Amino acid sequence: MIVYYSLVLLVVILTILPLFNNQHWIFRLGDFLKVHVFYLTLILSSIGLVLYDQIDIVFHTLLLIIVLFHGITVLKYTRLYRLPIKTKSSDSSSTISILSANIYQYNKNYDKFQNLISKHNPDIFITLESNSDWEIANRVLEHNYPFSHKVTLENTYGMHLYSKFPLSGIKEHYFVADDIPSLEVHFHLKEGYHFVVFVVHPPPPSPTEEVNSKERDGELLSVALRLNEINKPTVVIGDLNNVGWAKSTSLFMKKGNLIDPRIGRGLISTFHAKYFFLRIPIDHIFHTAEIFVQSIKKLEAFGSDHFAIWAEFWIDHKNDIQEDEIIEIAEHEEQIINDYIKEGIEHEGNRD
Repeated sequence: MIVYYSLVLLVVILTILPLFNNQHWIFRLGDFLKVHVFYLTLILSSIGLVLYDQIDIVFHTLLLIIVLFHGITVLKYTRLYRLPIKTKSSDSSSTISILSANIYQYNKNYDKFQNLISKHNPDIFITLESNSDWEIANRVLEHNYPFSHKVTLENTYGMHLYSKFPLSGIKEHYFVADDIPSLEVHFHLKEGYHFVVFVVHPPPPSPTEEVNSKERDGELLSVALRLNEINKPTVVIGDLNNVGWAKSTSLFMKKGNLIDPRIGRGLISTFHAKYFFLRIPIDHIFHTAEIFVQSIKKLEAFGSDHFAIWAEFWIDHKNDIQEDEIIEIAEHEEQIINDYIKEGIEHEGNRD
């Protein structure tokens, strides 16, 4: 019974810690492990029912509360959570496909990744953690992707965007640190549609990287502010090193007027590619209400510690069916956002 009660204590701790407004990685760990905690609690509850007479009613009640608490969130990321059916109209753009992959800078399986691109043939693809070796290796793809923008870094925060469409405007942003880029890329389609792809890859809170989430949260919320300035149909894509239900992601979505296309479809856990029992959904595609995601999925492994994430979408300015999925930001949250951004800028990262 010692093991049982120890596991109960663990799920209680991992449930409570994220409720505190503390950005240290220990407090944020429970955000990443919410689904794992949910399933572990279900198992513990089942064991508790088998051993009902040996376990105090307090523990049964506690586990039930934890199951319900996490289950409300997990349910949203299943097909049981119903959303309105969205169909293309005559006012819609053609379907656009996009792929984002954290290729893992030290991964040398260039051929596997290039075969992945050739197989799925996206209109736009993005690589994260791509350094000079990856830039050189991927030149073989440029005959099919004549338009690109490259931010080649050796610090695991490089990013490259390749496109079949011309790039009509590009801005590199360094919102919280001069070695953490994000990309704002504008596209004007021949059909007359203007949309933006915003590529992000903030640092994660972890014992081996950043001790807290200040840079990550500041980066994401700075992107959200920029989206308000742009006010165009936008796809935000990349390795956000965050989960969709975290407080900072919620603020990011509210401030940026963004929708999570995973809701009603599935978790689509993209990391860690090599350890299925540790997988969490940290590679994301978010979008504004004028963007309609037809499909979203992770692709097959190619040697990285992440799976690539893929989506197909269209643009429709006249269809407002998704407006109800935008959550309005509360007045008190505006100050929280400003504080997070300020702290993210002031924080000194642990990178060399």
